[in-house]
Amino acid sequence: MSTFPRRAKPLRGGFVMVDPDTGRPQKTIPFQYNPDTLTRTLQPQGIGNEPGDRLEVLRLKGPPHETYKFDAEFDASDLADGADLPADGLYPVLSAIEVSMYPSVPQLWEEYDLATKGTLEIAPVESPLTVLVLGPRRVLPVRITDFSVTEEEFDQALAPVRAKASIGVRVLTVDDLGYTHKGGLLYLAYQGQKERMAAPVDSGLGTLGVSSI
Repeated sequence: MSTFPRRAKPLRGGFVMVDPDTGRPQKTIPFQYNPDTLTRTLQPQGIGNEPGDRLEVLRLKGPPHETYKFDAEFDASDLADGADLPADGLYPVLSAIEVSMYPSVPQLWEEYDLATKGTLEIAPVESPLTVLVLGPRRVLPVRITDFSVTEEEFDQALAPVRAKASIGVRVLTVDDLGYTHKGGLLYLAYQGQKERMAAPVDSGLGTLGVSSI
């Protein structure tokens, strides 16, 4: 009787919240299920926008603007693993992603105290660095640009027990973070990985039916 080799357990994608000063991970939020589809969009910087713009048409001012869009699904019954549903349903995991877009309550109180004392705080509150991990070849600093949740089922206390989150992120580059920032270093590693993957791809002009360009 023939047997098939056991399929390796797939890696899980997710977010990691990183302290922007020390570079230490503060919180890891894995996706319960990996996205079925993922849409990436790249918009090059600096290319000439008008025909005949000979001085600019081949120039690249920096890394392209890159965005990711995907859906993440959550089901509290799978998290329970045969036991009772979690008391708070999916609130904890959804909240863990959502609060990355909020100043913390202590930070809000601090801003309020400064305002009541007549002190103007110029610099906005800095949030943790959000890192999207989609396997070892895609570890990239991002900013969540949109987060839409559809809660599809609830427990008796109206806590969501099944939900789908549609998530959009923008990749942060060295233009955003600088070259020595933890996020900037992660971006350079991410782009370097792409360059190494692309290097061996060259089949020659003959595969396209031409001998010269």
